[in-house]
Amino acid sequence: MPQLGSKHILLGLTGGIAAYKSAELVRELQRRGADIQVVMSDSACRFITPLSLQALSGKPVYVEMWDDRVPNGMPHIELSRDRDLVVIAPATADFIAKLVHGAADDLLSTLCLARECPLMVAPAMNRQMWENPATQRNVAQLRQDGIVVLGPEAGDQACGEVGMGRMLEPLDLVREISAWFQPKLLSGTHVLVTAGPTFEPIDPVRGLTNRSSGKMGYAVARAAIEAGARVTLISGPTAIETPPAARAIRVETAREMLDAVNAHVKDADIFIAVAAVADYYVANSSAQKIKKEGGVPVLELALNPDIVESVATRPNPPFCVGFAAESEKLEEHAEAKRRRKKLPLLAANLVQSAIDADDNELVLFDDEGSHRLGRTSKLEQARMLIRHVARLYQPRKSAIAV
Repeated sequence: MPQLGSKHILLGLTGGIAAYKSAELVRELQRRGADIQVVMSDSACRFITPLSLQALSGKPVYVEMWDDRVPNGMPHIELSRDRDLVVIAPATADFIAKLVHGAADDLLSTLCLARECPLMVAPAMNRQMWENPATQRNVAQLRQDGIVVLGPEAGDQACGEVGMGRMLEPLDLVREISAWFQPKLLSGTHVLVTAGPTFEPIDPVRGLTNRSSGKMGYAVARAAIEAGARVTLISGPTAIETPPAARAIRVETAREMLDAVNAHVKDADIFIAVAAVADYYVANSSAQKIKKEGGVPVLELALNPDIVESVATRPNPPFCVGFAAESEKLEEHAEAKRRRKKLPLLAANLVQSAIDADDNELVLFDDEGSHRLGRTSKLEQARMLIRHVARLYQPRKSAIAV
């Protein structure tokens, strides 16, 4: 679970009803190992008490500019100096305007102006306030100033209306904060990822597919984005939400996936083929629904193209990473597949332990041998994979630069 160990975060609360979510945010950040210092505006104290946040964070909560608990009498300076990040959640329209104009009329706004560490804000407000041109100008200016804006999202609001302006949920904020702290090992690279199953039609209502959920491929895409890469995600049929920063291309069949890969691989630096591509398609598929009164149909199967092998054997291919799901003899089959397809890296797992699961246990195979990753969440597996990819890719990137 710990993803933020040794990270020191200052959490600022401003006066919005979403302040109640900040209590859970404190707990979730702490569960991941972060050290949390809470600072509140006067208005925030009308929605949740400093005592509640003190009990959850285990530290005194600061509200006043003139606080004798800080020995030198300068809490607006001292409170941020040992912090790696300041997060304002919720951030009201008023507080966002203060940040844009450099206003400093209370502890939290002054602290933000005097900070030396990065700043994130999680907007929370009524939909009309969010859509107001003044707010949109202010948010655009925040981004231009290098401040990270997390959300908001659309949904039910405390006022009874529905629309954009809800603060992101605590777990979503934790994911974004954790992602921000990931090393940017792939900055400046284009990573092409395939994910999910493929579906090969038998007739308009039936088809051949597999049990791939797509979770691992989407986790790899997210981890590559966290590492600073520009990501194109080519996905078979799944119900998983695409990472916001990824360019998503939806396909159905293996041949459609190959066409999409060929269209985007030319400017890819790294190709990671996570998709569970069907080995066969139905050569005699029917344009109309097959009726059972006609007896048991005879399906003629034909081989689908091997997408990762076709990319790896191109002239000047990108750095190629394959995936293999085996039911037995994992190391023997995976290494044989890697060598046959001429891949610098292949990630493999036992299929019975990973399908539909939220965690995984990958073994990486490269020219140096095998590297077993401990069982953990698929996102953590993906992060470890991306770190390994970056290490192997770096010499190639340096050679290209020369």
